[in-house]
Amino acid sequence: MPNPPVAQFSTKDRILGAAEELFAQHGLAGTSLRQVTSRADVNIAAVNYHFGSKENLVNEVFRRRMDEMCGLRLRMLREAQEQRPGELEPVLAAFVEPPLALTRDRGGSAFIRVIARAYAEKNDGLRKFLSEEYGHVLREFAKAIAVCVPELSKEQLYWRLDFLAGALIYAMADFGLIKRQPGVSEAAHSERAARELIVFAAAGLRI
Repeated sequence: MPNPPVAQFSTKDRILGAAEELFAQHGLAGTSLRQVTSRADVNIAAVNYHFGSKENLVNEVFRRRMDEMCGLRLRMLREAQEQRPGELEPVLAAFVEPPLALTRDRGGSAFIRVIARAYAEKNDGLRKFLSEEYGHVLREFAKAIAVCVPELSKEQLYWRLDFLAGALIYAMADFGLIKRQPGVSEAAHSERAARELIVFAAAGLRI
């Protein structure tokens, strides 16, 4: 009886995986398409066929992770609104927990470093792409949080959401003083980070 076929990554997936790893190591500007093709073991024609340009490749690296993460965020937000209407902490959990869960995934940890580098590089094309594709997610959370803290003006709310997003990126990248202790799993460390960030954000939004 023949052995079942071994699942293989498609050429597109190999290119995306190679690009993500290289962007995490060298940044978006510091990575060339030649490096990507070498890591993925494909030729430049394959990159052009699937993505057309380096800018589109960068966007698709983000789309591959962001679609799933944002979908989970919105599902958790709907559950929070249905099950615990008017409560701030469940809304914040829906915003914070899905991104932090990426730290427990090997591929996700590389993407987190890509996010950190992208913020540092101030890539305008990427920011435009993320705003157009995923800006609605932030707006849904802004509306939900506004219901919980109606005393905040719209301007105050968006300032504080900006600060929360920055703190979340910082926590995801594990830049801070608090490091995972010996004997503490990645999952436990990530869950603790989420709990502490939710408490911190709730206090900041309520002031």
